[in-house]
Amino acid sequence: MSISNILLQVTGSISAYKSVALTSLLVGKGFSVKVILTNSAKNFVGDSSYFGLTKENVIPNTTFTHNYPHPHIDLAKWTDLILIYPASANTINRLFAVLTDDLIGATFLANNFHKPYWIAPAMNEQMLIHPVTANSLNKLGEMGIKILYGKSGKLACGDEGRGRLIEPEEIFKEIELL
Repeated sequence: MSISNILLQVTGSISAYKSVALTSLLVGKGFSVKVILTNSAKNFVGDSSYFGLTKENVIPNTTFTHNYPHPHIDLAKWTDLILIYPASANTINRLFAVLTDDLIGATFLANNFHKPYWIAPAMNEQMLIHPVTANSLNKLGEMGIKILYGKSGKLACGDEGRGRLIEPEEIFKEIELL
């Protein structure tokens, strides 16, 4: 499969800065990237970083207006790969519950799974192994979503363990294999 259009969805995590590095790698290799930022992600990264790299306006996670009533359908048709990087516990659990009151949820539901859908979790290990989050990740994986875990190591909170975001270079290599 050859891909060129990537929908990067960035959720609230201290590791959101890594999504800027990934965007730079992707654009540098000629991929077209559109970015959706959650409000929580905006606590860690800003629109201007992505605009500077992609020359595209960042898409707010709530873009539903009478002038643009179906962005989720348009984005699902446009993209060759949907990637949530980083994926917070909140977003993962919202996807499994099929909550579609935001653009990420609505785009998830509009996806026909003929195109790859990847999730890269990033959170404290206790949040990652919590029965609700673990169940959501398992069930999403059973639906055909690829879950990309990072290596165990030092977490932002100071703990050691699982929950680190996969590094931009590692996920970039995965994308190049598509």
